[in-house]
Amino acid sequence: MSAGEAVAGPGADVPRLMALAERAARAAGALVHGQRPDRLEVDTKSSPTDVVTQMDTAAEDLLREVLAAARPGDGLFGEEGGRRPGRSGLTWVVDPIDGTVNYLYGLPAYAISVAVVRGDPAVPGAWESIAGCVHAPALGETWTAGRGEGAFLDGRRLRMAEPPQLPGALIGTGFGYRAARRRHQAGVVAQVLPQVRDIRRIGCAALDLCLLASGRLDAYYERGLNPWDMAAGQLVVTEAGGRVRGLGRTPPSEAMVVAGRDPLVDRLAQLLADLDAAGPD
Repeated sequence: MSAGEAVAGPGADVPRLMALAERAARAAGALVHGQRPDRLEVDTKSSPTDVVTQMDTAAEDLLREVLAAARPGDGLFGEEGGRRPGRSGLTWVVDPIDGTVNYLYGLPAYAISVAVVRGDPAVPGAWESIAGCVHAPALGETWTAGRGEGAFLDGRRLRMAEPPQLPGALIGTGFGYRAARRRHQAGVVAQVLPQVRDIRRIGCAALDLCLLASGRLDAYYERGLNPWDMAAGQLVVTEAGGRVRGLGRTPPSEAMVVAGRDPLVDRLAQLLADLDAAGPD
């Protein structure tokens, strides 16, 4: 029995699940990067700034096909196609293009996120990631992680360094799609910025988490993430020695995700709580 099997529970062949997550993510990456049309068909979802393209849909269809062929008993929960229940107790949580606005504008900061979780991914705190992959085809980088097996960037094991104090920390964040939420988030950023080294807004939550695990950010926070945005990335962070939490005693959720290494992650979470960063809309 591998370390991953011991941690993840019986029947979870973590190295195989990691390999499948990477294979599926790379297949979708080859599609969206290699076959990107000159003109993308764009539709909107929750607001005029929340966009989806035909390549998001095509990539999720491909992910569903690859994963169902390999593991027909597992469930699937995707950003574009909704949820398909399974019978194995495991569910694949996928984001076919995280950072669609970047993709639309030809910016390279987008990624395919594929994770398999145990529990109900629709309920905060009721699920845990077992294996995952974040593949950034335009950047040529791929992160993988397995519970109890470690986190890796292109096969190189990751281990997060001791973090700086808050005033010396480079913080990643992101913004929601609705105007009222953005207005509130802008006010929070205005109060956080003088207390840290600087803030980065990359526009792809899965990449933010992986960049944190790779030492390119010191901490990260964002309100409004869905399970498909963070299921793979948060496992990369935790397996690299970091922690992903919500505010107070809450688990990471749509209300707030704060990630980093101790003690910085707790210091940032306390600052965000003091600033009422989780609300209102």
